[in-house]
Amino acid sequence: MTTVVEEKEIDLIAQAIGNGEIVAFPTETVYGLACKFNDSDALDKLMDAKERDYSKAVTLMLKDIDDIGKYGETDENIMKIARKFMPGRITLVLKRKKTVDPIMTNYLPTIGIRIPDSQFVLNLIDKTGPILVTSANLSGHPNTTNEKEVLHQLEGRISYVVKGQCSSALASTVVLLTDGKIEILREGLIHKKDIEEALL
Repeated sequence: MTTVVEEKEIDLIAQAIGNGEIVAFPTETVYGLACKFNDSDALDKLMDAKERDYSKAVTLMLKDIDDIGKYGETDENIMKIARKFMPGRITLVLKRKKTVDPIMTNYLPTIGIRIPDSQFVLNLIDKTGPILVTSANLSGHPNTTNEKEVLHQLEGRISYVVKGQCSSALASTVVLLTDGKIEILREGLIHKKDIEEALL
C-alpha cells in the first residue's frame, strides 16, 4: 500500500528516505522517485519498483553547487555550466569520482548530478543529505506529473507519494560533460546551443 502525504509532512518523508524507503514527489520537471544515497538496499528497492535495467544510471540530487566536485570530476567549464543552469532543469553527467561507491552508479564510470529548482526538494535534501532520484514511472511508461498518475503505475511498489502537480511533463536536459565534450543525451528545455553560449 502506498500512502499519499502532503509536502508539509516533510519530516515524515525525510525519515522514510533515511530508513531506506522509496518516495515519489513533484519537482519542477516531472515526478521523481527517490531513495537514500549510499544505501545499496534502497537502490535495489528503487530499481525493482521501476522495473529498471541496472545498465541505466540513477541521478544524484544535491542541494549545493559546491558539492558537485565531491561526486564528479569537474573543471572550469563544467562549473561555469553548473552556475549558469543550476538549480534548474539540467542533469550533468560527469566522470564519477573514485571515492564514490561504484554500486551507487550501477558500476557506470559516470554519475548524473542535478540540483532541482524546487524549494520543497531542496528542503528535503537538506534533511536527508544527497538522494538518488529517477522519474516516478515504470520503465518504458509515460512520465508522471501528479500523484494520481504515480499511483496508477506504482501503487504498492513504493512507500509514499507526495501530493502535487508538476507544471511540465518534460524531464530535465541530460548533458554528458567528459573529456571536454558536450553531448546531449536527452533534450529538455535547455538546448546544446544554450550550454555552448554559457561558455562564451
